[in-house]
Amino acid sequence: MISQEKNSGKAATPDVPVRTGTAHPVTLREVAEAAGVSTATVSLVINKKKNARIADETRQRVNDAIRQLGYRPNALAKTLVSGTSRFIGLVADGVATTPFAGQIIHGAQDEAWKHGYALLIANTEGNRELEKDAIAMMLEYKVRGILYSTWFHRPTDIPDTLREADFVLVNCFSPEPGAARAVVPDEVQGGHSATEILLRGGHRRIAFINATIPAPAKDGRLQGYKNALEAAGIPFDSDLVMEAYPDQEGGYGATDELLKRHVTAVYCYNDRMAMGLYDGLRENGLSIPDDIAVVGFDNQEVIAAHLRPPLSTVSLPHYELGAAGVRMLLGLDGAPNASAVKIACPAIERASVALHSPA
Repeated sequence: MISQEKNSGKAATPDVPVRTGTAHPVTLREVAEAAGVSTATVSLVINKKKNARIADETRQRVNDAIRQLGYRPNALAKTLVSGTSRFIGLVADGVATTPFAGQIIHGAQDEAWKHGYALLIANTEGNRELEKDAIAMMLEYKVRGILYSTWFHRPTDIPDTLREADFVLVNCFSPEPGAARAVVPDEVQGGHSATEILLRGGHRRIAFINATIPAPAKDGRLQGYKNALEAAGIPFDSDLVMEAYPDQEGGYGATDELLKRHVTAVYCYNDRMAMGLYDGLRENGLSIPDDIAVVGFDNQEVIAAHLRPPLSTVSLPHYELGAAGVRMLLGLDGAPNASAVKIACPAIERASVALHSPA
């Protein structure tokens, strides 16, 4: 094997000096001198050129020198050569300041690290100018691609600057079919799972308190409720579907109308609504789950796990949304271009549902 070394022959492996107290970054030339090879050889080893004709013993000397001297390759220079960097951008409108949605960042970061990338994060709070500047900065850094995320599931317009990069929409989608790749929660499956918790508890007269605000979650969670009833052979009764503002006051305010329906179980659009319903039911002298079983949606653990009794709910898969977004961006999931992948919402069963025996 021909080796691209300074000296040919079977020279003894030189001892690599250990630098301490270095006042400047270690250079490529210093590594070459320490390993007894040319700078070209060091460059080939660092860039892992597979076809380079370099002896294994030489590669080992170079790698030993790199490790002992603490040499770090110039990432900017490598970016200029390759046209891309080891960064993935994430632009969000409020994910970083929303506790449970912040898991999107966590999932994306873990998945990026797994594949040798770091995450550049910009939280824009919906400011379009800031968003434009953030995307432009990421393009200047030649990011591998950009995840564009919203803190709640909704349709979104695709910024013009985003189209200059490889991108994936996370927790949002383009209203134009086939316009962009996206990963979103499976709201229909989640609504089905929430209703199934109550059906497995023996309940047949189940109310659904939906949101008043138009959103994919509103439509999907209602459809899941209908699907679960149909699968159980229970006719859909529109009188058992109510609407309220999706917060604690909305759930509390729906209590009186709910009690007129004579139901044994309630599925709420979200956990905040269920928290308000807890208060309303207790004020009416009713026990959860003995008199009425309650299921929420979102799995906001600061709420759901700490209600008394703890609330059965369905979890929004924010961590997996972030991780799946990275996999889609890197082409690791086999999803076709311009496809929307739905991520399952797992059921979390707690003590707010008990086995019901029909009278």
